[in-house]
Amino acid sequence: MKSFWSKLKCQWLYKNNFKTRYKAIATVLEYVGIFCSNERIHTSSGYLTPGEFCSRIGKR
Repeated sequence: MKSFWSKLKCQWLYKNNFKTRYKAIATVLEYVGIFCSNERIHTSSGYLTPGEFCSRIGKR
């Protein structure tokens, strides 16, 4: 979880200057959606990211 917050701060928040709170919240939610669906490994899929798991299923 620590790497998640670190990436969020470094890659998304520190390089943006948000004009509204709404824009900041939308950016955080966008990052969470990308991180959880593409980068986060899952124990139920043998410690693969969702993308790796889908590509292995497709090659069968």
